[in-house]
Amino acid sequence: MVVRLGVTDLSFHRVTGALISVLLTRMGFTVERHYAPHAENFERLRDDQIDLIASAWIPFSHGEYKRRVEEVVPTRQLGLHYEPYALWGVPDYVPAADVSQIADLLKPEVLARMAKRIQGIGAGAGITRFSLKMMDEYGLAAAGYEFFTGSQEACIGAFEGAVKQQEWVVVPLWWPQFLHHRHHIRELKDPKGLLGGVDKAVLLAREDRLLQLFTPAQVEVLDRVRLSNQIVSELDYAVNREGKNYEEAVEDWLSAHDELLRHWLG
Repeated sequence: MVVRLGVTDLSFHRVTGALISVLLTRMGFTVERHYAPHAENFERLRDDQIDLIASAWIPFSHGEYKRRVEEVVPTRQLGLHYEPYALWGVPDYVPAADVSQIADLLKPEVLARMAKRIQGIGAGAGITRFSLKMMDEYGLAAAGYEFFTGSQEACIGAFEGAVKQQEWVVVPLWWPQFLHHRHHIRELKDPKGLLGGVDKAVLLAREDRLLQLFTPAQVEVLDRVRLSNQIVSELDYAVNREGKNYEEAVEDWLSAHDELLRHWLG
């Protein structure tokens, strides 16, 4: 039996997708992984081009995409892969007394030192939508800051390049993400609440395909999967900084946590 698994084309989504793929394979399925940007994945789910998405961030980041799917077919949320949230942060060498919240970016002494380019990721990402609102509602664009969309690599490269030079820089980021393993990044307070709340990252399935493909016992297996921000960041780090491919990272981690795999499989 073939399962078509949609995976958002970012590394931490890929490691989560790889873990779900390994689990499905051990359950006897053949897994086709389909990689696409955030919004496109949900359109594929809506159009019955894929059966599942790993992982959907509900209710904030991907809630509006999920609602579009449910215009044509019911969905079901399974498991809890991690609890992601968006953030804006600065390297911890930027003094907290100077910059502890978003509005501090407007202080004259901070404007004099902070890089005005804020490098984000793709246009469909929740952190991008939230960040664009922040640029306007906090008056950052009027103060000379510019927000740029791009790839995850561009975002990471801009941050690590600034850190190498000990420059003051803002990074629009999220948990889980491997940068948190390598750098101390201080989250900036967002009193306006524009970054949303804490989402639940889940396996999102079309209800019709779930009933066609899986037995109730197999659905229970998928629903038992519990990871965390730290676990997914660890896997992401293994891929991005230890040179492992996604399957290697997952298999090594599962070998070290065999009791957890046994629990999931029942």
